[in-house]
Amino acid sequence: MDLGLNGKVALVLGAGGGLGSAIATSLAAEGTTVAVVDLDQGAADATAKAITDAGGKAMSLAWDLGKIDDIDAHVSKIEAQLGQVDILVAITGGPPPGTVNGQSPDIWRKFFDSMVVSVMAITDRVLPGMRERGWGRIITSTSSGVVSPIPNLGLSNALRLSLVGWSKTLAGEVGKDGVTSNIVMPGRIATKRITFLDEKKAEREGRSVEDVRAQSLAAIPMGRYGDPEEYADMVTFLASERASYITGSQIRIDGGYIASI
Repeated sequence: MDLGLNGKVALVLGAGGGLGSAIATSLAAEGTTVAVVDLDQGAADATAKAITDAGGKAMSLAWDLGKIDDIDAHVSKIEAQLGQVDILVAITGGPPPGTVNGQSPDIWRKFFDSMVVSVMAITDRVLPGMRERGWGRIITSTSSGVVSPIPNLGLSNALRLSLVGWSKTLAGEVGKDGVTSNIVMPGRIATKRITFLDEKKAEREGRSVEDVRAQSLAAIPMGRYGDPEEYADMVTFLASERASYITGSQIRIDGGYIASI
């Protein structure tokens, strides 16, 4: 299937590892030129090198999403090197585990800026060009917590949910311009973040990591954690020409794990 992505330019946030790296690699394999963005320059460089070593096109950029005032300069640098952004894939780092109550206002503000305001502001920066060209993709990766809150991930549950309402509203505003806006949400995908959360849960509950993992696997109809590449390929499809009539949606890539309808 020709996905119609050859020559498109993608900006992938959080692309230094895990889901973001897999998405950047998947897009590049379909002919997309990728701006690989991560807080860690070394991690961004590694993903970009893997792409170019495989024959793809990529640049890397260190970017602290919490610094909202830096957005224009970073996007301008990407435009100067690669051209205007056609596809924005927004993945932001997860906040630390913890209850939703008792968090200081400063913590809420910090993660609201880095996880929510950054995505909205970057979108506002690249969206005018997409609308002018009559083509664009805004894809935001959240968490299963937006439909089924995850215990002890209070900050993540609350903040990521705001992006769902934003994305759905945006879809209604830009659909006539050929721009789609969709949410993707992972279940239990085998990344370092999931390993970290399993370890923290085991520590909190006085159990072994193996026991926590076995409990998670038992709740997944497919009986396994997902591969990052499986998640990435769905994002690449949503970014493609073939998905031009999909917008305002929330897509689960979870092996049937999320219990809600």
